[in-house]
Amino acid sequence: MERIFASPPDSGGVPQAAEAPEERGRIGVTACGRRWELLRAANLEELWEAMTEDPRNFEDERLPYWTELWPSSLVLARWLELRREEIVGRRCLDLGCGLGLTALVGAWLGARVLGLDYEMDAVRFAARNAAHNGVRPGPLWAVMDWRQPALRQGGIDRIWGGDIMYEKRFVAPVMRFLEHTLSPGGVAWVAEPGRSVYDAFLQALHGGGWQGRRVFSAEVEPLYAQPVPVTVHVWEISRRAATC
Repeated sequence: MERIFASPPDSGGVPQAAEAPEERGRIGVTACGRRWELLRAANLEELWEAMTEDPRNFEDERLPYWTELWPSSLVLARWLELRREEIVGRRCLDLGCGLGLTALVGAWLGARVLGLDYEMDAVRFAARNAAHNGVRPGPLWAVMDWRQPALRQGGIDRIWGGDIMYEKRFVAPVMRFLEHTLSPGGVAWVAEPGRSVYDAFLQALHGGGWQGRRVFSAEVEPLYAQPVPVTVHVWEISRRAATC
């Protein structure tokens, strides 16, 4: 199992738990052999406090998780690097792109990437981050509710997402999205930090004509948003071959 650092080893590998005020608008990480700087509106705590001033913000669960960089994204970026030959030139989709790290990594590695998120603010910052990090050609970006996919059926060869499910009720919509969007022979990669909801997800897969297998695991050193190392697993999901 690999260990992934949120900052270069020469800086100790472990960023400070608390951000300095001037750092709240950006996050710096190393992935795929280069440094990435992600611009953002504010940290999760600040946005959460702002949301609580208006209860309507919670009506459709528009929670500002997108403004943080989670361990699953770092591990997923590493996995994309390992699968570079498999994604080069292919139509790929980052499901729940957030600030855009894995979409940017995929495009930088040569994939034709569509970054998708439910939140307009997330997509705006992801697009800014593509320009800020010099990723050209950058991903295409779209705001979309994956419960109602506005995509051509079977048009995507590879789908990936980091920590996209944290409640069991998300399982069915994600499975329907994969069924609609993945091309014949396509696969999805889902990175997750050991949440129990993935047990339900895997059970649903096997009962719905799909198969899932764990293909990669890595430990992420503490980030600003977590106090201890986290082990993240990447699952590869594909349609089960038809049997006679």
